[in-house]
Amino acid sequence: MSYLEKYAYSLDLEEIGRQVELIASGIDSINSVENLKLCFSAMDLTTLKSDDTEARVKRLVEKANNVQKEFEGYPLPASICVYPNFASLVRDSRASEELHVTTVASCFPSAQSYLEVKVLECELAVRNGADEIDIVLALNSFLAGNKEAAFGEIRAMREAIDAQAAELGRKVTLKVILETGLLGTPENIAEASFLAMEAGADFIKTSTGKVEVNATPVSALVMCQCIKAFFTKTGRKVGFKAAGGISTAKDALCYLAIVKSVLGEEWLGKDLFRLGVSRLGNNLISEIEHKTVSFF
Repeated sequence: MSYLEKYAYSLDLEEIGRQVELIASGIDSINSVENLKLCFSAMDLTTLKSDDTEARVKRLVEKANNVQKEFEGYPLPASICVYPNFASLVRDSRASEELHVTTVASCFPSAQSYLEVKVLECELAVRNGADEIDIVLALNSFLAGNKEAAFGEIRAMREAIDAQAAELGRKVTLKVILETGLLGTPENIAEASFLAMEAGADFIKTSTGKVEVNATPVSALVMCQCIKAFFTKTGRKVGFKAAGGISTAKDALCYLAIVKSVLGEEWLGKDLFRLGVSRLGNNLISEIEHKTVSFF
């Protein structure tokens, strides 16, 4: 039995296309300060460059620390997202624990390595301060039809993260990146969504931002429909994170509208809605302030 059958999820591509067009046509109507700040609070401010240095990461954290001093009435971003070797730097540099430490892991972005290496990377990330870990679905297994292996990898990392976090008296959020641009079809996106949620994902995430096609409204809508079907069957709420190519206020509002239309307002807090971004912060502030702002 496929995951789609198990969760009674039927793909209607024509209806999905219609919903995406309807949401896109209504973006201007939801362009409010309240919604823009909601998107701001959902940001995982990200730097995942090959030439990242401690100085660059620390500058980003300091900017996040100072947001509320520079812009009265603004929320903190949800987190700073970095490579795992910078976890302790973010932890020690942040001014508030409300600004979470997010790290990628599982040999991001390709996930092409030994499971033992991926598990150890997750454990080290937790040990060094990660509040949240974004791992990558093993596409080498999933696309070859070996969904059991892909499931098993997520489960192994979930268990390792939980065990390490328990030793430290903490809980750590697990996000699973599906890399929707490489999955090829909405059916694969849906299957991967259910697989990741069953394996223990707290969030499912569109993309690494490192491939040609990253977040799209269609992939987001399919994922949110799967989250709804999973919740209906299990009673467990799983979050949604869009990442890759989200740079304008209109982009952010589009994903907010998708989440709201499919899952409802209860999914719109940062506990269940995130945006993985590197350029969006300045554009949201600029839209709110009605002037060009280069803060981050």
